[in-house]
Amino acid sequence: MVKRIQIDKMKILIKTRSRYIFSGFLLIISTLCVFPQKGLTLEEALKVAETNSPTMKKTRLSLVRSQENLNAQKAALKSSFSLSVNPIGYSQNRTFNELISKWNSTQTTESYSLFTISQPIVLTDARVSLTNKFGYTDSYSEYTDQTTKGFSNNLSLSLDQPLFTYNRTKLQLRELELALENSQLNYAIQLLSLENMVTQAFYYVYQQQQSLDIASQAYENMKKSYEVSRNKVDAGISPREEMFQAELNLATARSDYENKQVDLENAKDDFKVLIGMSLYDDLIVLPNIAVDTVQIDISFAIDQGLANRMELRQRKISIEESEFELMQTKSLNEFKGSLGLSVGLFGDNEKFGGVYDNPTDNESVSLSLIIPLWDWGERKSRIKASEASIETANISLEEEQNDIILSIRKVYRNLLNLQNQIEIARQNVINAQLTYDLNLEKYKNGDLTGMDLNIFQNQLSEKQLSYTNSLISYKFELLNLKIQTLYDFEKKEAVSPVMSIEE
Repeated sequence: MVKRIQIDKMKILIKTRSRYIFSGFLLIISTLCVFPQKGLTLEEALKVAETNSPTMKKTRLSLVRSQENLNAQKAALKSSFSLSVNPIGYSQNRTFNELISKWNSTQTTESYSLFTISQPIVLTDARVSLTNKFGYTDSYSEYTDQTTKGFSNNLSLSLDQPLFTYNRTKLQLRELELALENSQLNYAIQLLSLENMVTQAFYYVYQQQQSLDIASQAYENMKKSYEVSRNKVDAGISPREEMFQAELNLATARSDYENKQVDLENAKDDFKVLIGMSLYDDLIVLPNIAVDTVQIDISFAIDQGLANRMELRQRKISIEESEFELMQTKSLNEFKGSLGLSVGLFGDNEKFGGVYDNPTDNESVSLSLIIPLWDWGERKSRIKASEASIETANISLEEEQNDIILSIRKVYRNLLNLQNQIEIARQNVINAQLTYDLNLEKYKNGDLTGMDLNIFQNQLSEKQLSYTNSLISYKFELLNLKIQTLYDFEKKEAVSPVMSIEE
C-alpha cells in the first residue's frame, strides 16, 4: 500500500509539473479552435507597451523637448547673421532749434540696411559683433534752405565683456545638459516602472487563465460526479437527496467557471489599455512560468544598486542644480562691471562709389561698474536659503542610498522565503490530488457524500491556484531585484535601460 502511494505521488508530481509548464499552451490550442487570438509573450508585450503606452509617449515627448532645447542653445552659441532693411522712410517735422532760436522745418527721406554678425564667446561670456549700416539720405532744412543728398556707410566691430561675475552662458548650457540627462533618466525609470506594471498585469492575466483552467477542470469533475450520483440514484443505491446535492455542486461549479471567464476578459481589457493595444484585438498570454533557483550574492547586489541606480544620479543632479542656484543668488546685488570696446569706419558721399573717399575713424571704450551699497541683508539671507537647499539635497541623497540598501535586502529575503513556499505549494498540490482521487473512489463506492467530495475538489483547486501564485510571486521578486539593482541575476548581465533611448 505504501509503495502504491509513493508511485501515485511520483505520477502526480510529473503530471503537476508538466501541467503547469504546458497548461497555458493547451489552453491556447483549445481556445484558438473557437476564437482567433493573438498569443503574446512578456517580451512582446513590453515592446508594444514601450511604443504605444500613453505614459511612455508623454515621457518620450519630454525627452524630445529637453534634447531640442539643448540643440537650440548650442545653435545659439554659433555665429548669427541678420539683415535689417528699411526700403523707404519719410518724416516731416517742425521743431524749435535752440541754437538759432528759431522754429525750423525739416523734411527727410531715407533708406538703409543693417547687416550684423554676432558671435558669443563661451569661454569669457563675451559677445563680438560686426555691423555694417549702409543708407541713402535726402534731407531738406528750412533754415539753410538746402537739400542734402548722399550715401553713407558705417562699419564697426564691437566687444561687450562682463566683468567680476559668473559666466552665464556656460551656466545656461550646463543647466540644459543636466535637464537632458534628467529626462533620459526619467525615461529609463519610467521604462523600468512600465516593465514592472506590464509584468504584473501580464501575470495577472495568466492567473485568470489558470483560474479559468482550474475552474474548467473542476466543472468537468463535477459533471462526472453528477453522472455517478445520478446513476446511483436511478439504481436505488443512493437516496434522492444525494441527487439534489450533486445538482447544487454542478450549478456552483458552472457558476464559478462562468465568473472566471468574466474575470479573464476584464483582466485582458485592462492589460490591453496598459500596453496601448486595441481593445478589439483578442489575446492570450504565453508566460514562461518555469522557475529555476537563482543564486544571489547580497553584497554584490547592493554594490550594483548603489553603483547603477538612476535615482542616485538624479539626486546628484539636484545637488548640482542647487549649487547653480546658489551661484545665481550670490550674483544678487553683487559688485560687477562691463567693458565695451568698439572700432569703426564711417564714410559718406553724394556718389555711391565715393563713400570712403574721405573716411572717418570711430572708436569708443567704456567701462561701467555696479557697486552695491546696502541691501538690508537680502543677499545674505537668500544665500543662506540656497545653502539650506543644497544641504537638503545632500540629505535626500543619503536617504536614497539607505532606501536602496533596505529594498535590496528585503527582496533578497523574500526570494529565499518564496523558494521554500514554492516547494511547499508543489507538495500541497500533490497531496490534494491524491486526497481527491482517493475520496473520488470512496464516492463511487458510496462511502462519501457529494457534499464531502465537493470540499475536496475545492481544496484541490485552491492548492493548484496557490502553487501558480507562488511561482508568479517568485517571478515578481526577481523582476523587483532587477529593478532595484539594475542587474539581471537570471541572465547574469547588467541592465542598461538608457540604451533603449538612443535606439
